[in-house]
Amino acid sequence: MAETTAVHQPGCALHRRLHAALDAADLPAVGAVRRRLRAALDHWGLPAELSDTAELLASELVTNALVHTGRGAVFDAVLTGGSRLRVEVQDAAGGQVPNRRAASETATSGRGLLLVEALADDWGVQLRADGKTTWFELSAG
Repeated sequence: MAETTAVHQPGCALHRRLHAALDAADLPAVGAVRRRLRAALDHWGLPAELSDTAELLASELVTNALVHTGRGAVFDAVLTGGSRLRVEVQDAAGGQVPNRRAASETATSGRGLLLVEALADDWGVQLRADGKTTWFELSAG
């Protein structure tokens, strides 16, 4: 997993941003994203319940991007001035909108978007010419 690092001044809006680029098929990077997101949210002073939910939903979106596109992904999380956490995962799978699947009781996958839909305050997919961005938002206030 490649990451962008920069020096930020405290109080700067960029100080509340997390960015990571993930290589194709790098499923171990999902755990690293979870740990980095948890650390950032703790540093930003967000409640543990919100961190738990954000970590779970971010993991689902990153995993979907890596597994279902066969390509890398770009992860961004930002805490806005309006106390909303927005997480975006960009991939290069153009024209492929993720669909919620009906998973059987014994299935080991297929519930990710159902979780996102149930737990996020808002979520969606934005198609781009070079792929898509799947995002969710949680109220941090």
